[in-house]
Amino acid sequence: MARKARIDAEGAVHHIIVRGIERRNIFRRDADRNNFLGRLDEILTKSQTQCFAWVLMTNHVHLLLRTGDAPVYKVMHRILTGHAVWFNKKYRRHGHLFQNRYKSILCEENIYLKELVRYIHLNPIRAGIVEDMKSLDHYRWSGHSAIMGNHQRKFQDVEYVLSMFGDKKVKARRNYQSFVKKGIDEGKRDDLTGGGLVRSTGGWEQVKMLRKVGVRLKGDERILGSSEFVLKVLKKSEERLNKKYELKTDKYDFEYVIKRVARILEMKRGDVLKPGRHGKRVDARSLVCYFANRELGMTTVNIAKRLNICQSAVSRSSYRGEVLVKENDYVLIED
Repeated sequence: MARKARIDAEGAVHHIIVRGIERRNIFRRDADRNNFLGRLDEILTKSQTQCFAWVLMTNHVHLLLRTGDAPVYKVMHRILTGHAVWFNKKYRRHGHLFQNRYKSILCEENIYLKELVRYIHLNPIRAGIVEDMKSLDHYRWSGHSAIMGNHQRKFQDVEYVLSMFGDKKVKARRNYQSFVKKGIDEGKRDDLTGGGLVRSTGGWEQVKMLRKVGVRLKGDERILGSSEFVLKVLKKSEERLNKKYELKTDKYDFEYVIKRVARILEMKRGDVLKPGRHGKRVDARSLVCYFANRELGMTTVNIAKRLNICQSAVSRSSYRGEVLVKENDYVLIED
């Protein structure tokens, strides 16, 4: 059966699993792991690709990424090719280091992001590499230690993850640690390591139960999310370019977004982009980031320059904007 094309778009969240060929080791020493992390630092930063979670195991890697300026497949190609060439030269070996096709699953952020961060970062405990949470808090080869403030990783968006657990860093870090600890007893979760109807729904028993009452769900192995999310992603993957082209043709641009947000929030146009933490201004920036990025297809880098904020702040604002849109049924294009 022919492999399906990868689904990707700017702002999409991917759970990526890379394995060594025939499950062989891809890291033999700490120098190998440092080389891989160095490539993550360089390539993710240059491509404006956000990383929320990661772990380096002996023969595989987990990454949780949000697509930035470059498609995920290009980012991963650069990372994996560079590491393989370096590794083969160092150990005087030939041939493939990684399985030819890594697994990349597009994930429904609102449902799965926190769960995936926890699942990925608990890998060392599940594998018996570290004994407990105290050891994991300081374990160098997992993004958990960066979130706990014990290691600095420039390529990892620690602030975004902590923002999901509280407004104050100390409290957020404590809440995050408690959340991760609760996941230890869950063990391996197949529903988080692959997409498709069965895993997204929670197993065959749940699928069968729903079918008995006449519920038919949509699944796709490339996607981890609800039936509605799967349908939405598949539809968007076919219509995204057309929609963005049509919007640009109809002259819906960044200036239109600003004016539209001003009308939605009943603000003056000049107040929409003013800095500050006043509730309405935060909401305005969030909606601008969401509409410009998700609807018009502007890059987070371009939006950051327009708003004079950092790229990660654009992503966080876009997330808040998405929540506002869903809660209030805001739309970019007026009827």
